[in-house]
Amino acid sequence: MKLFPLSLLSFSLLASSPAFAKNTGYLFVSSEDDHIVTVLDGKTFEKIKDIKTSKRPRHLQFNPDKTLLYAACGEGESIDIIDIAKLEVTDKIADIEDPEAFDISPDNKTLYISLEDDGALGIIDLTSKKMTKTVEVGEEPEGVLASPDGKTVYVTSEVANTVHVIDTASGEAKAAIVVGERPRRFALSPDGKELWVTSELDASASIIDVASNTVKDKLTFAPEGFRKEDITPVGISMTKDGKTAFVTIGRANRVAVVDVAARKVETYILVGERAWNATLNQDESLLFVANGLSDDVSIVKVDDRKVTKSVPVGRVPYMVVVDD
Repeated sequence: MKLFPLSLLSFSLLASSPAFAKNTGYLFVSSEDDHIVTVLDGKTFEKIKDIKTSKRPRHLQFNPDKTLLYAACGEGESIDIIDIAKLEVTDKIADIEDPEAFDISPDNKTLYISLEDDGALGIIDLTSKKMTKTVEVGEEPEGVLASPDGKTVYVTSEVANTVHVIDTASGEAKAAIVVGERPRRFALSPDGKELWVTSELDASASIIDVASNTVKDKLTFAPEGFRKEDITPVGISMTKDGKTAFVTIGRANRVAVVDVAARKVETYILVGERAWNATLNQDESLLFVANGLSDDVSIVKVDDRKVTKSVPVGRVPYMVVVDD
């Protein structure tokens, strides 16, 4: 029997093993007009790759172990599935009309997606990649958030100015909460007691008491020198300690830094044009902001509350997420 050196055998085993990627540090940015997801190095912020997707990718989200990235492609009528190790689309959930915002259940079994044209929440089984049920909500549903215990899904209705509360066990709505005009996205406080929802045409964020499903407070954004109609909050990201929230305020080209307990804006950070969505990195030292009209990502140093770099990406960037 022929014997091989141990080093050669080890190399052979490694070469034949599947590729895995964990905590790459990469940034992934969806671009609506270029039909790509741009991958940036998390340290140098140089472009690694443009991943070709179906038409008009918008919302992005990892599966729980971050081996896959799901991209809702509105004009492609699909949710493309990107393999993080390969940095390419390897699968898709097809035949979904104009998909936009979604969330994945904590057990990674179900994907909940807003179906804008149908005025419904779609429930997709991730094993079969088939839609198993739809739940009627208000017109033009947008933001979707699954609770950490998987028992509840929240959906905004842009036309009805309402947050719908869906029981996942029964698939039925158990509450409808009126908020500001054109509600968009959510953030749940780390203790699970408060749900924050941005209202794009009201220049505000409503704060919902989760236990009672009622609005307990409201925060208004008013940077100096802007008319109300130019202040269009959409994205929201909250720190892990629940003390600070970062809210993108759209056409005002700024991010509001909010003291959560005081319900007060501490400052506004000037970023790119039409700040749309934002996310923090794992250690919360940096905030990444997708700017839809300047075709770039602003990198904000959280301690200094200042932009340290602007990185060009594809045309009309919609969302940025970080694999760390």
